[in-house]
Amino acid sequence: MKIGVIGVGHLGQHHARVFSELDNAELIGIYDIDHSRATLIAEKNHCKAFETVEELLLKVDAISIAAPTITHFEYCKKCLENNKNVFVEKPICSNLNDAKKLVSLADKKNLKIQVGHIERFNPAIMALSDILISPIFIEANRIAPFTPRGSDVPVVLDLMIHDIDIILSLVKSKVKSINAVGVPILTDDIDIANAKIEFENGALANITASRISLKRERKIRFFQKDMYISLNYQNKDVQVVKKNPEINRIMQKIMSGKQQPNISEMYHTQKVEIIEREPLKTELQNFVDAIKNNKRPIVNGQDGYEALRIAFMIMESIKKSRKETKLI
Repeated sequence: MKIGVIGVGHLGQHHARVFSELDNAELIGIYDIDHSRATLIAEKNHCKAFETVEELLLKVDAISIAAPTITHFEYCKKCLENNKNVFVEKPICSNLNDAKKLVSLADKKNLKIQVGHIERFNPAIMALSDILISPIFIEANRIAPFTPRGSDVPVVLDLMIHDIDIILSLVKSKVKSINAVGVPILTDDIDIANAKIEFENGALANITASRISLKRERKIRFFQKDMYISLNYQNKDVQVVKKNPEINRIMQKIMSGKQQPNISEMYHTQKVEIIEREPLKTELQNFVDAIKNNKRPIVNGQDGYEALRIAFMIMESIKKSRKETKLI
């Protein structure tokens, strides 16, 4: 399958590298508005730097877009209109209307859109596939020191959207209500935010994202009736804590004062085996396989739209809360 890459900045250069390494794909060429940058990355990956997107589209079967978010709609639309399958980094677009148009256009032309929610391909998340997830409460924390990359959008679209997508994929219920707060600190956009999401099935999620922290942390925890799951994206670590089947008998003794609480007796902890792999390579391989086998990508255009829709609902709630507290 002949692949082209649009945008070879910090992330796009890795798209080019990975496609050049895949056995069932051929990296044909690269386009970037900075042609000298495109030439440099093309030389590294033994392909051609194209002068225009139109020239690149004539030579490929599919396109990977890692350009700034504000350009996603224009590039995706052009690719789809030229009958090319598209991988586009998250968020799918800078607004909901454009995202909806892209999903509709792809459906009309029977083409694939895959959205780059890379945490779906984190080995720790993929290890959950063998665990029955039915959370009633979710807590997610994603914090990082400030970097200019991604600061052109609010932290909700930059960082929080990763956990929004993961939570939507696991809860599988419609959102009932959202209450969120957030403030700008270093930029003109929201730099730190917290959102509380209630789902129609009764599940609750508490999500925090910050790009002004002194440390880097990416964790999510799932609480459900039969177990507690702690997942560390960064360390690729998953621990499952299950109640002892005899917990009722043990609790009766504890409550009656006949014995002291003993955590190791009350709960059984299991560390889940993680299969180490590069998330980006797994993600882009899924894109190629979805096209070759005419299957749904793990994160398709509709998934990208839903994550963006909830992100905008969170930002609207933040705007409302700031207005009510006279911060706007």
